Amino acid sequence: MATELKAGSIRVRLVWFDSLGAKSSCLLVRTPDVRVLVDPGAAAMQPSFPLPSHVKEELKLRAYRAIEGAARRADAVIITHYHYDHHVRFDFPIDARSIYAGKVIWAKDPNCYINKSQWSRARLLFSQMCQELAGQDLKELLVRPGQREFKDPMAGLRLAAERDFGSYRARREELLAKGRAWLRRLAEELWAKQPWLPSHLELGPTTVEFVDGREVEVGHTTIRFAGPHFHGIEYARVGWVLSIVVERGEHKLLFSSDLQGPVIEDYAEWIVAEDPDLLILDGPPTYLLGYMMNRINLRRAIGNICRVIRAVRADPIILDHHLLREARYAERLSEVYRVAREAGKRVLTAAELMGQEPVVLRASRGQGLLYSP
Repeated sequence: MATELKAGSIRVRLVWFDSLGAKSSCLLVRTPDVRVLVDPGAAAMQPSFPLPSHVKEELKLRAYRAIEGAARRADAVIITHYHYDHHVRFDFPIDARSIYAGKVIWAKDPNCYINKSQWSRARLLFSQMCQELAGQDLKELLVRPGQREFKDPMAGLRLAAERDFGSYRARREELLAKGRAWLRRLAEELWAKQPWLPSHLELGPTTVEFVDGREVEVGHTTIRFAGPHFHGIEYARVGWVLSIVVERGEHKLLFSSDLQGPVIEDYAEWIVAEDPDLLILDGPPTYLLGYMMNRINLRRAIGNICRVIRAVRADPIILDHHLLREARYAERLSEVYRVAREAGKRVLTAAELMGQEPVVLRASRGQGLLYSP
């Protein structure tokens, strides 16, 4: 039973993912130079998940305990965005000091390319962090907005813009126009007007840096923070995320964060161009099909995942997170698993890598909670 992924001197432990029964995509990356905990957060599964509420809460607490244990081994923490399955607050039922204290924290910029919800969540997190770790008041550290004009990230998505959507084209153009208007409102009313957090915070032995589009080197290890990328489709109202690339020597890990497939063709081409040895993707949220995801965008995600499987050297490919929130995920992505078999590659959930069956499959059969991760 595998407990981690390896490529050269890069080792990756999958700390907790949705296939283990709570929302999360937390991993511990180790090289000879640095140990990095990525996205230390967890949340209980949605109401439609086939387990009683008290069991969902127990699984969330198990995820927290696993994340706390992994944090003790980490030098640095990465937060790709400010959803609660990707970071913890100090008032959560977890020792947040053990996650953050004394570490370098590389985080998504909370000042721009962020929606209103995550804007507020980020400020709450860093306000708590300032108070708990350094006895400081975040309000006293705020600065004037760092810029007034913001590029439309859709401008860089050539493949998505040129795709032929057939009869869906008119509706898509309507949605894109609404998305551009939403982006302008965010930029004009929030990002360009409201006070910003400084890009670097010293909180005693804890350091916080906002790293969108940056690259850092620790010894012979390079970590690249790609993005901000849309969280799913173009102008997704849930905001933007960073994707992570870790390189050492000739070997490379790529962690997509919440690209939801990826849905967007240009992000798939970026993954193919990176050609990682180790690849961790979040699948499309099929449990939201007909609500926040339509069949056209699901087909886009499936096609992009198939393109990636055929093109990159990674084997196995971890496909988890949003995808593992409903039991029909493998049926809905049957083409992905067929392409993987034809390519002689394995597409696995985190649970399967660990030799376990995903919780959603057991729960859908009424078997309940039958193991202790």
